[in-house]
Amino acid sequence: MAQKLHLVMGGRVKDPRGLEFENLSALDIVGVYPDFESAENAWRGKAQQTVDDAEMKYVVVHLHRLLEPDLKN
Repeated sequence: MAQKLHLVMGGRVKDPRGLEFENLSALDIVGVYPDFESAENAWRGKAQQTVDDAEMKYVVVHLHRLLEPDLKN
């Protein structure tokens, strides 16, 4: 079974409704996690820290989908 890696990252976005980050060199790379549950916990913690700043956004990137696009889920 393939490893299902997830990346959690965030930063200031140009528009709170989108995902275009203002400054890629200033992205906060929270970490890479072995499963969605771990990544979601890390994302939730970072998102809660910045809840009052609408221009800060954290996301979970499904790295396994990029690395092995033919795999299901």
